[in-house]
Amino acid sequence: MTKKILILHTGGTISMSEDETGKVKPNTQNPLTSLQLPTNENLQLVTEEVFNIPSPHMDPQHMLQLSLRLRQAQADGFFGAVVTHGTDTLEETAFFLDLTLDSQMPVVVTGAMRSSNEIGSDGLYNFKTAIMVASSPASINKGVVVVMNDEIHAARFVTKTHTTNVATFRTPTFGPIGIISDDYVVYVQNTIAEKCLPIDQICSNVYLIKAYAGMNGDLLTALNQDSTRGLVIEALGAGNLPPQVLPALQQLLDRQIPIILVSRCFNGIAEPVYDYEGGGVNLQKMGVTFCRGLNGQKARIKLLVGISAGLKNRELAKYINS
Repeated sequence: MTKKILILHTGGTISMSEDETGKVKPNTQNPLTSLQLPTNENLQLVTEEVFNIPSPHMDPQHMLQLSLRLRQAQADGFFGAVVTHGTDTLEETAFFLDLTLDSQMPVVVTGAMRSSNEIGSDGLYNFKTAIMVASSPASINKGVVVVMNDEIHAARFVTKTHTTNVATFRTPTFGPIGIISDDYVVYVQNTIAEKCLPIDQICSNVYLIKAYAGMNGDLLTALNQDSTRGLVIEALGAGNLPPQVLPALQQLLDRQIPIILVSRCFNGIAEPVYDYEGGGVNLQKMGVTFCRGLNGQKARIKLLVGISAGLKNRELAKYINS
């Protein structure tokens, strides 16, 4: 039986080329769209160039468009899908898709750290292995995954850890959930099933800020607007803030603006441990929601999806920690 695999190209370094000065920029046409990959007769690749944009140009409206296309692909009987993407915001798009898609159809997001004409370009190889993973029966019900550098990572936890290294995508604390070896796709960990919220519209004005030593309430005061829908704060340590921010923080909470707290640390989770002014116990009593296990950019995506789905108060807080 022939498996249909949908390929959605969105741009990024994997589709760019280095010019004569050594600078990397987009091509008029994505070189992957005309590529003839060696595939077996049991695979049918259907290719679409959805966007041709650099990764920093990706926004939630683009992510929603991808999600809607992938939902249609599953309804149309595609076995799996591959999304090629720039690496700067790849983890956010992958997690958005994981939150808004049914997890049955394999969906793989991949990219490259070196442009298509650089020495040692990793794009073609990552693309090939992404197709392998998307067409593997082992990938069914694994949710959205990121495939880079012979590793399979869960969209929930993977993050970009290096500005240029081809091994940049890592999963802190937990590690990859699978590997690609020769012609084999092997999963070594189970994934956490995300609650699917198949939204068809996306809100705006959900923000992310990072705490720092000596921080005052100025940034929070600037966000004290009727238009602000939600806020994620990358807090210090296990989830603490300088006491100077507390009055401005309380004003946001008084507006019923959901405030989610994560840690700015690379490993570990945010949790209310310290009971002092600005400590996690104090913040939780004020009404701040702790998000355990997500980084700032992922928590913002989840908050954005939850608010767009109409979740509020306890229901929203429960969703953030599901």
